[in-house]
Amino acid sequence: MPTNEEHQISQYNYSLPDEKIAHYPLAQRDMSKLLVYKAGKITDAQFCDCAEFVPEGALMIFNNTRVIHARIVMHKSTGAQIEIFCLEPLAPTNYEENFAAQNTCEWQCIVGNAKKWKDEILCLDCEIQGKFVQFSAKKLAVNDTGFHIRFSWSAPISFSEVLETIGKIPIPPYLHRNSEESDAQQYQTTYAKHEGSVAAPTAGLHFTPAVFEKLRKKHIRTAEVTLHVGAGTFKPVKAELYTNHTMHHEYCIVQRSLVETIAAHAGARVAVGTTSVRTMESVYWLGVKLCQNPETSIEELTQWEAYSLPQNVSLQESMTALLEYCTAHKVNELRFFTQIMIVPTYTFRVINALFTNFHQPQSTLLLLISAFVGERWKEIYNHALAHEYRFLSYGDSSLLFSDY
Repeated sequence: MPTNEEHQISQYNYSLPDEKIAHYPLAQRDMSKLLVYKAGKITDAQFCDCAEFVPEGALMIFNNTRVIHARIVMHKSTGAQIEIFCLEPLAPTNYEENFAAQNTCEWQCIVGNAKKWKDEILCLDCEIQGKFVQFSAKKLAVNDTGFHIRFSWSAPISFSEVLETIGKIPIPPYLHRNSEESDAQQYQTTYAKHEGSVAAPTAGLHFTPAVFEKLRKKHIRTAEVTLHVGAGTFKPVKAELYTNHTMHHEYCIVQRSLVETIAAHAGARVAVGTTSVRTMESVYWLGVKLCQNPETSIEELTQWEAYSLPQNVSLQESMTALLEYCTAHKVNELRFFTQIMIVPTYTFRVINALFTNFHQPQSTLLLLISAFVGERWKEIYNHALAHEYRFLSYGDSSLLFSDY
């Protein structure tokens, strides 16, 4: 855990008027503004021209997670509305297997209006693919982070298809509106593949086929990781000292081929979004753990582990250890949970440039930005506020280059 600075979260506050928050996306994704920060200089541009600012031959890393229709609204026999928010799968625990499950599965959930839901089984009748389906939800247990709920449905249809029909896209709470039909498409990246997130990796919302074509023409390589974004991404830091904040954990998948690419790549490594940053920085530290002990578990990286592990392991050494692990265990991908909390004093090991939107005051995301560009985050955000940039999930973008 970092210990050599004052850690008051109040240092990471700024005034964000509601009119600066983008409550809806632009009609055209890549027409958002782009703030470029490099070597102490700020440049205003449009996102459609972002390839001009990415170094030729760079490697860009995208999070290909797909937002699920995680909000399920049901009603008791009395008419009382109960909202169930799916957080992560419990049975099966594997995301792919859970979404493919037919007839029943179990999830960790948050429940709205939970006091009115006693022990009764909630039921919902619907039509899916021309079939009448009865869907039900049963509480199995209550725990520190919510409710263990079993879902059941009467037709041999996958849970993914059930959610697509009865669920709603969980847009961020700070938009202060209900999700609309357009959000199902707009609150999703154009390259989303693997279901599991309850929030979009919003830095990627700006990318279009036209932007990808410009990147390709500049010989910029692209790669993908998967981090399923949890609801904890919106959790404010309420502790006076951010070191007392409990970071959420998220599930990641990284292909062996990307580890090989990182090991061989000599150019810039650009993360699209803070989720891609957290994934790749976590991968480095898992490699460090293996350098310490090749037999150690790399199924999880805890919140402050990166600050206590050896700090002198090179990126090449870390990636080599991971490749040896893949060979020894005959696997072609790494699957793990990360709880890493990147705060000022953190030294970035993999990523040296970052696409990201503008984040909430006193958030873990703003702490990550401060760790990346130092105190210049204040100048960047003040510039964005003064120049009519749109903030948060549906807002404008920035491309930040590390000063370190």
